[in-house]
Amino acid sequence: MLSQQIATIVAAAGESGHEELAPLWAEPWVFGVSIFAILLLMMFITLSYSNLGRRHEAVEEHSDPHRQHPNKHDHGQGH
Repeated sequence: MLSQQIATIVAAAGESGHEELAPLWAEPWVFGVSIFAILLLMMFITLSYSNLGRRHEAVEEHSDPHRQHPNKHDHGQGH
């Protein structure tokens, strides 16, 4: 039912004639090139952070076998 309503709305809009397109402030290819350049810039920024994990040797974390749920926000209350 809904698809029939959508089809009639689209058909009615098509019969109304040619609509004027919104004016662009630049050529269409400028938009594509600028979006591509922005995405490349973000990719290079992301890749520049890839060496942060390799700065230092990995340190073993102390694990208490008796503690099931580590409370990292303990403010000195104890158990």
